[in-house]
Amino acid sequence: TRDYKRENGENLYRRSMYTFWKRSAPPASMEVLNAPNRETCTVRRDRTNTPIAALLTLNDIQFVEAARVLAERAMKAHPDDLARINGIARRLLAREFKPQELEIVQQSLADLKAHYATKPADASKLISFGESKADPSLSVGELAAWTMLVNELMNLDEVLNK
Repeated sequence: TRDYKRENGENLYRRSMYTFWKRSAPPASMEVLNAPNRETCTVRRDRTNTPIAALLTLNDIQFVEAARVLAERAMKAHPDDLARINGIARRLLAREFKPQELEIVQQSLADLKAHYATKPADASKLISFGESKADPSLSVGELAAWTMLVNELMNLDEVLNK
């Protein structure tokens, strides 16, 4: 058990349901998210909201890949931006955005689309994170913008601390 080897292909996603845990060296992501140390029984986990947790959820390959997959699903399932945003909100928050929230999200999406329209190399790099391949039928720049938007939304306090 000294060396942990990450699985590949379909087994990667099956195994991500479980975490390899050694008492002497708990997984760093679990420690960052204030998981209990397993020395005593814990009925309720502490809520966590720290800058280092935000760094994890915004940059860890598993979170970025999950954001891309949710973005792809939204892009395929809904014809327009508003329907996509509301679909993502229902998935992450179990509700739609309030009008003032929606305005901020729409502005963020517009900024991201403008950014990735002028930086196709950055867009390609972003959507290549993770082991699963990005859907080639979707525009690279648009998928990158939606990926970053979903990643941003997955980092909301309301999403992480439901």
